[in-house]
Amino acid sequence: MAQLVPVDTFDLIIIGGSGDLALRKLLPALYHRDCDQQITAESRIIAVSRAEMTREEYVESVHSALVSSLGSIDEIKFNTFANRLTYLNFDVLDLSCWSPLSSLLKGREDIIRAIYLATPPTLFGPVAQGFKDNNLMIENMRIVLEKPVGDNYAAAKAINDEVGACFPENQIFRIDHYLGKETVQNLLALRFGNSLFEPLWRREVVDHVQITVAEDLGVDNRIEFYDEIGALRDMVQNHLLQLVCLVAMEAPSSLDHEAVRDEKLKVLRALKPVTDAMVKSNTVRARYAPGAIDGTAVPGYEEQLKTKSQTETFVALKLEIENWRWSGVPFYLRTGKRLPIKHSEIVIQFKPVPHAIFDEASYDTVPNRLSIMLQPDEGIKLTIMAKEPGPGGFDLKPVSLDLSFEETFGVHYPDSYERLIIEVMRGNPALFMRRDEIETAWKWIDNIIAGWRNARQPLDTYVAGSWGPTASSTMLDRDNRAWQQD
Repeated sequence: MAQLVPVDTFDLIIIGGSGDLALRKLLPALYHRDCDQQITAESRIIAVSRAEMTREEYVESVHSALVSSLGSIDEIKFNTFANRLTYLNFDVLDLSCWSPLSSLLKGREDIIRAIYLATPPTLFGPVAQGFKDNNLMIENMRIVLEKPVGDNYAAAKAINDEVGACFPENQIFRIDHYLGKETVQNLLALRFGNSLFEPLWRREVVDHVQITVAEDLGVDNRIEFYDEIGALRDMVQNHLLQLVCLVAMEAPSSLDHEAVRDEKLKVLRALKPVTDAMVKSNTVRARYAPGAIDGTAVPGYEEQLKTKSQTETFVALKLEIENWRWSGVPFYLRTGKRLPIKHSEIVIQFKPVPHAIFDEASYDTVPNRLSIMLQPDEGIKLTIMAKEPGPGGFDLKPVSLDLSFEETFGVHYPDSYERLIIEVMRGNPALFMRRDEIETAWKWIDNIIAGWRNARQPLDTYVAGSWGPTASSTMLDRDNRAWQQD
């Protein structure tokens, strides 16, 4: 296990500190890092929100959130963690209300000051400006922008301009929590630390790539926000395109964060635009209808929203990368809410053997596959063909060589936010998205949205608890392929 090194003393200001993201993700992540003694005793976590409550009431809400998330907690360790918590109730858009925060930060200019914006993206610019106007800017500072940054290219550029007017680019951390997952980081080790895979990682050997990010949950209390965003903007523009970049990128000259991000940007720029003529064959958009998950009935999206909607909760795409390594290799992406299970996986399917010496009618041969599991269990699986043991016959069967990170390394990190928050404090931008990555991804996504509008792409439906609409499978059927489902 890698050694856990404490970070320098910091003040972390969470704007939106009483919201769902803070209570469900950020504070549990900080609690775990505190339990592992990566947070110094002098560090502080300052939650800012418009919700009217006392500090004691806020600490109790954090305790309840941790118990709900983890099942049980160490009360002694929680008391230590609670001593780091401060709560301020004010509206960040009202500059006259910032004096309590200014007073709290006074005299702490020589330590790390980090701002986490767990808010809608419309507040990113105003909050950045608020810190500048209240003279709260210091040299050792960072600001974290939660995804999505905007909802189209123009909005993303405007937000980046507003935040960039207050903070230099090296202090802006645009978060995508998938980049903090151990398996995603291991993509770099798998590809560039092993000579075995490099000769195979190209169009001559790879038949196609599948990326699935499935969620069994619905939109829950995010529904009003989600209805303005949808699955394409919420998941594909960041999570799935970042995974595409890591799978398809060329080897960087080093692990320097700019070198890695330069190579990811090249992939985004090489994505073939999805034109109006292509949207009906290369994209699927759908919304979940009532159904059941694990035997429990769940309402449909519109029943939960209590009004009609044209927002998609499921997207499937076929994309192409126009460069020498990947030309002609389709990348199939899908993501959705209310699917059967929570499951994220990258599948690299290799081409079949060039000449089959085994009778295809007698033997169930399948192409080799490399499966990279991201959640809920992180690991890598290589599927090969092998002879079944025993005399009197020659029977082939696909078998898997499995690597479970938890079983192999004896450690399990419950959430990628833990790694990312620590990297923010260290000032390491390698696991975060650069401005040009965000804006280039939005340009590609905007083409699809315009295509849906211009081609009047219908919104399909699927039963909650299924793997999405029939059109998703049909998209691969046309290419004589199928979604991988273990």
